[in-house]
Amino acid sequence: MSISKHIDPEVLIREGRDKRHVHHRFIGGDPSRVSHPYNARYGTESIPKFKIPPKGITSDAAYQLIHDELDLDGTPSLNLASFVNTWMPEAAQKLMMENLSKNLIDQDEYPMTQNIHMRCISIIANLWHAPSSHEAIGTATTGSSEAIQLGGLAMKRIWQERRKAQGKSIHEPGPNIVMGANAQVALEKFARYFEVECRLVPVSVESKYRLDPKKAMEYVDENTIGVYVILGSTYTGHYEPVKEMADLLDEYEERTGYSVPIHVDAAPVSINTSGHKFGLSYVGVGWVIWREKQYLPKDLIFELHYLGSVEYSFSLNFSRPAHPIIAQYFNLIHLGFAGYRAIALADLKNARLLSRALERTGWYTVLSDIHRLKSEGLLAKAVAGIDEENAEVYEDGLPVVSFRFSDDFRQKYPEIEQRWIQVLLRARGWISGSTVVETLIDRLFADIVEVTEDLIDRGSSAHALDTLGKHHEKKTDHANLGRMEKGSGAQSSGTYAKQC
Repeated sequence: MSISKHIDPEVLIREGRDKRHVHHRFIGGDPSRVSHPYNARYGTESIPKFKIPPKGITSDAAYQLIHDELDLDGTPSLNLASFVNTWMPEAAQKLMMENLSKNLIDQDEYPMTQNIHMRCISIIANLWHAPSSHEAIGTATTGSSEAIQLGGLAMKRIWQERRKAQGKSIHEPGPNIVMGANAQVALEKFARYFEVECRLVPVSVESKYRLDPKKAMEYVDENTIGVYVILGSTYTGHYEPVKEMADLLDEYEERTGYSVPIHVDAAPVSINTSGHKFGLSYVGVGWVIWREKQYLPKDLIFELHYLGSVEYSFSLNFSRPAHPIIAQYFNLIHLGFAGYRAIALADLKNARLLSRALERTGWYTVLSDIHRLKSEGLLAKAVAGIDEENAEVYEDGLPVVSFRFSDDFRQKYPEIEQRWIQVLLRARGWISGSTVVETLIDRLFADIVEVTEDLIDRGSSAHALDTLGKHHEKKTDHANLGRMEKGSGAQSSGTYAKQC
């Protein structure tokens, strides 16, 4: 049993401090205002962690203290568990710092910032082949999660207006929305937060762990406000078949008269994306765009008169930092289409390399398909020669590498748990889960191989992970601060992303 179960390090530190004599007093004024070496005051007197200190310290000392604490975070460039971008050029960072204090909602105060916002919307609408980039309407959001809520709200409101016009109830049986069980939790949040029945379509190996359009139609009825379709899945990177889903819904409308729109999580009626993922901006920006203004109900648009001019808002947030939008515009004009394409192709090439290397160990089965040729016909032609660097010959998807232990490995080493790989990689700095840049692939693959070999070696101390996994969470004074107890959240309704 871990000794940390019986020892509270915070208590020991507190009890081990020198005891101040009750008659001793500091003479010479406010110690927080005396010039002294960094951390001199708080080297012997700790800062209150959970309440504001009675006296302040210099800005330099405050910076250094916080800086040193944050050094204990993981390294962003080794974080493979998130698609969020972690690097931008120095010029982009300079632009962001210069505009850090600007509020996007103050359109009258910052008209050029608003112009840049509208340019981004027009550029993205054009990129996504909106019938007219001038007719499309959209807004920046705080990542794709807010964008998903807005897209869902628009579909719900359109459904409500149609039901009312038909003299039908909007409460019984109420609205529903259809999505694959592989849906990221932000999609399910919309259903729960805005009181829409969430209809999850089971996924399988046969459906490539994604939405099966034919099966999805079994969940569609006159109360379906829309179908969420994902390009691509958070868990395996697979693109869901948007056109097939759209064609089936068109057939359904011709047969029944019920129109069911599609919202694409990244065409349909509306589409959203995260600028801070493959848009390559720093965290804090997403986009939602409706192909035509008619798909954004007017009562979701608020007219404002108190910021100096008549302005319009249809986002969930009101105040919003402008610098993420400026960073996105920087990328759009700095990289251009050719630059984004080159990066995407390089990402896919790296993902194919890692996928093949993992499978060739014999230890892993790769669930993602971006390293596999599109058809058996192409495979047969491989002898004649296929340009392996041509991404068009491979299955479509995000540059995501999703893998598990192979069946043979599981049968040979049933005592080894897959989560141990993640724990051991974490000890080496890797937060596993997603994609990796080319310069790090060799190191990542070598580390995966090494920790797997350690686990196979029955004499290896790595088998202590079974015990370590049960006790590795450190019990600190932050452990229960503002955190939910186990069981506080609602039971999972089926998506891979479990609730908090």
